[in-house]
Amino acid sequence: MTKKLGQLFLQTVLLFCLTHYAYTQDTVHYVGQTLSNVDYHHGQLSPAVGVHNIQVFRANRENPDLAGGTNWTYNHAPMLAYWNNTFYLQYLSNPVGEHVPPGQTLLLTSKDGYNWSKPTIIFPPYKLPDGLKKEGRPEVANDLYAVMHQRMGFFVAKNKRLLTLAFYGIVMGPKDDPNDGNGIGRVVREIYPDGKFGPIYFIRNNSSWNKRNTDRTKSTYPFYTSSKDKGFVEACDELLGNPLMMQQWIEEADRNDPLISLRKDVKAFSYYHLPDNRVVGLWKHALTTISKDEGKTWLYNPLRAPGFVNSNAKIWGQKTSDGQYATVYNPSEFRWPLAVSTSKDGLAYTNLLLVNGEITSMRYGGAYKSYGPQYVRGIEEGNGTPPDGNLWVTYSMNKEDIWVSSIPVPITDEVKNQVNDVFAQLPAGEELKYWNIYSPLQATAKIETAAGTKALVLRDKDKFDYAKAERVIPDAKKVAVEFTIVPQQVNKGVLQIEFQDAKGNAAVRLMFDSDSLFKAKVGYRDSGIQKYEAGKQYEVRIELDRDKRMFTTFVNGQSKGAKLFFAPVASFRRVVFRTGGVRRFPDADTPTDQSYDLPKAGEQDEEAVFVIKSFKTSSLSKFQE
Repeated sequence: MTKKLGQLFLQTVLLFCLTHYAYTQDTVHYVGQTLSNVDYHHGQLSPAVGVHNIQVFRANRENPDLAGGTNWTYNHAPMLAYWNNTFYLQYLSNPVGEHVPPGQTLLLTSKDGYNWSKPTIIFPPYKLPDGLKKEGRPEVANDLYAVMHQRMGFFVAKNKRLLTLAFYGIVMGPKDDPNDGNGIGRVVREIYPDGKFGPIYFIRNNSSWNKRNTDRTKSTYPFYTSSKDKGFVEACDELLGNPLMMQQWIEEADRNDPLISLRKDVKAFSYYHLPDNRVVGLWKHALTTISKDEGKTWLYNPLRAPGFVNSNAKIWGQKTSDGQYATVYNPSEFRWPLAVSTSKDGLAYTNLLLVNGEITSMRYGGAYKSYGPQYVRGIEEGNGTPPDGNLWVTYSMNKEDIWVSSIPVPITDEVKNQVNDVFAQLPAGEELKYWNIYSPLQATAKIETAAGTKALVLRDKDKFDYAKAERVIPDAKKVAVEFTIVPQQVNKGVLQIEFQDAKGNAAVRLMFDSDSLFKAKVGYRDSGIQKYEAGKQYEVRIELDRDKRMFTTFVNGQSKGAKLFFAPVASFRRVVFRTGGVRRFPDADTPTDQSYDLPKAGEQDEEAVFVIKSFKTSSLSKFQE
């Protein structure tokens, strides 16, 4: 017993020393008190005000015309750049599952971040030579294609050339790893200002893949030095000479590649510069270290950033347009929610706010398809700065659909002034400045001209998702909320309006339901308020009293009586308009691999439309406790 106690004491001392060492290092760390609760998709995190979550690609196997012409349903690892007044987004894709060939990489573009092009294949499937064998594997290639895997998508050179890159890896069979250093190599091509693409070249091959192998396949590409475009070659040479760029290649590269300075078992590198020009490096699991010489050497082995919670999903860090810093990641052992943390000095992170707390249904099963908004990437230093000054990131949902988020800077979760949003009277482009929106391609939330005026319009024909618009309001225990709404139908769709606290707990839910009734949730049951008509305008006022746990609803000036909250809250801070019900699947106990497809996965519903003309709040009490 004494021996065991001694061992336990030594282990405790060692753990203390390691923790103390980590905290005393000049390194990234989290000093905030907020943690996410994985039992909720939103983690019970307070939202960063004004975040716009926009779906840019939605997979569809049955109806590829609704997915830009492609029917592949594993879509993941997007990358983002801003160049030539345009957003560029690339992502990799397989027919069904991760690391299951063939693979290809596609590109989307947008001028504003909201309206995106159809995907274009920029790196097509690459056929392996028949008869190829891979060391340590029994299989022999026969009509086999490579898969794609890359942690770097773009590079803007000093001569203003935009390069896009990808990596062809080899997967011979189940459980084979395309990132074992025995892949084919990295390819590169130029994106021209007119939107066209240059030829594909190899920029670096794995040593196990020699010239004899590449000559045996019709899919081969020449080495970049053979290009007659001196500017392109110059851009490639600049890239190869940049240690921070090369650090992103570690997983796919030869294990002893001399171009990579930190050859450790680390994944998904991102970085940013501190005010004193030191470089902060970040990897999966929130591993971090610092370089004083632009990535040529690193001060210490990557350690887990103290206080950060992050598992085997990417973490993104960057300096924001206000001179502060942000990290965006999944703050849990799962791949939800997607959150942002901010820092004044790039080292001490003080808060944790929600970016995207939704998980749509995974419509198509497949190998290693994880639930949630994941694998986030922003715009790397040197790869452009959007003119709005916002923090833009991209990520996949369920390794199936591709999204972007615009996070306003400065990043905050507070609204101090009462709201008076009459959308027809707000300046163009600023109507949703303080609104958080979740806008799938088939269930949009955006400003349109409808019902004779400019309004916030929620449309929904998505069988598996919904549109959502959320307004953070001044924190209050007694508050009146007014909104003007025009439902465009009575026999389909639903609009739920929830009044929530900072953590997303709802006390009251109103509903324009598909049975033509406007109703409220009261305990287990829904209580009717009145019938409603298609195309008719309804001015709704709801008065909420936290202490009495009561609310009173008025419709077009007439009182509809008082009702009890269906759940208590500490105060009111958020109002949500949502064209669907609360989602609780998946949860922390859901099996990680979904092997099945959902019924009617490629179909749409009949569209339901709700037009919101205005939204206002006012205090019901001069004294807010």
